[in-house]
Amino acid sequence: MEGSLKEKTAKGLLWGGFSNGLQQLLGLVFGVVLARKLSQEDYGMVGMLAIFSAIAACMQEGGFIAALNRKKEVSQRDYNAVFWMSILVSVAFYLLFFFTAPLIARFYHEPRLTVLARYSFLSFLFVSFSIAPRAYIFRNMMVRQSSIIALVSMALSGVVGIVMAYQGFAYWGLATQNIVFTLSVSVLNYWFSGWRPTLSIDLRPIRELLGFSSRLIVTNIITAANTNILSVLLGRYYKAHEVGDFSQANKWNTMGHSLITNMLYSVAQPVLAKTGDDRQRQKQVFRKLLRFTAFISFPVMLTLALVSQEFIVILITEKWLASAHLLRTLCLAGAVMPVSYLFSNLLITRGRSATYMWCTIALLAAQLLGVGLCVPFGISRMVQVFAGVNIVWVGVWFYFARGEIGLTLREAVGDVAPYALLSIAIVYATHLLTASINNMYASLALKVLMVAVAYCVALWLLRSTIFHEAISFVVKKKIE
Repeated sequence: MEGSLKEKTAKGLLWGGFSNGLQQLLGLVFGVVLARKLSQEDYGMVGMLAIFSAIAACMQEGGFIAALNRKKEVSQRDYNAVFWMSILVSVAFYLLFFFTAPLIARFYHEPRLTVLARYSFLSFLFVSFSIAPRAYIFRNMMVRQSSIIALVSMALSGVVGIVMAYQGFAYWGLATQNIVFTLSVSVLNYWFSGWRPTLSIDLRPIRELLGFSSRLIVTNIITAANTNILSVLLGRYYKAHEVGDFSQANKWNTMGHSLITNMLYSVAQPVLAKTGDDRQRQKQVFRKLLRFTAFISFPVMLTLALVSQEFIVILITEKWLASAHLLRTLCLAGAVMPVSYLFSNLLITRGRSATYMWCTIALLAAQLLGVGLCVPFGISRMVQVFAGVNIVWVGVWFYFARGEIGLTLREAVGDVAPYALLSIAIVYATHLLTASINNMYASLALKVLMVAVAYCVALWLLRSTIFHEAISFVVKKKIE
């Protein structure tokens, strides 16, 4: 069983990495085309609504995916109850936001948001149909199927968004892109899961799930608010084009760190749940995941920070130059986001949803206080404080997670610090060595190449176990 779990985890990480790599590539292509065609104001209009979509999505999912994954035995009755509950919640939320859309527009001082909000929030209805089949796919670690669903949906919605942008639909194209994505995800989840609902509506299993999932609902709402708090404040106190600059920077930063978190999402909770009865075994699995996360996250995100200006100007032109400076700061927080994600997932797996909830609420409070105080000092200072709080909060997640598996500070630092310090040293040295290069194309290519080569060579010489295991696994799969 141990060998099977290890193999399943490795395959999950490989598929997750491959899939997320392709998703980021597709996102890069579509993002570049759309950013070149659309304006900062177009992105700002959609960005102002992001927090409402995120909160509604949390209410729809309701923590049921994690709750079903944690449950020892799951029946058709459980999945069916989640299916109908998700639909009922989505309909209620769509009606609520439909009738409050004028208030949203008034809050942002932007009358056009009324109609745009009512149209954009149609995605609430579509995504609700995918919650139960997604839970089935997640619980059974069907990473390959999940990868195909994400890739097809992203490709289809991206093409629709580009066509509409070039037909002059502006921000309507971005809104439609999201709607097409959620519709495609719902359809494909049904196709690949093989699970089907019944017309027998019995919501009694929800009561059992709510004990655990209710705290996740609150937590996920707080997380969504925390993620989008800057867009809300910028939309309230600044111009739409300034919201667009931040939205663009945040999009690229999110694409970077979600490459790692989405890879972990496919395996972290299921694997940790399967080893939950053996605390020592769970600790070993967690530490290996922690080392793998640091091994990938720090070089990727710090390199993106290093090349942020060249990346933005080359891909989406100088009109987005302001985004490059914001991106550099956000990437510093993005480097530790996957580590925080792993610690928080451990709490969920161990059934500590209340701890997870209160820790997330405290994070939001810290963000609101810090960012709110910086409103008079401009966007750059707000982003710096936002990033700083997220970096510091890794220590808070560790403090609450450590007791669950007996993880010491020395062990956690020993797992993360070597990759973090090595990445910082290589990125800083690369910055110094390439400072005199004026050609942006040459600078971008050389910086990425230097970091990649230096990092791999250093890990090889230092005999990094994670590095050698990753190479061996990929080579083995190629031979097979």
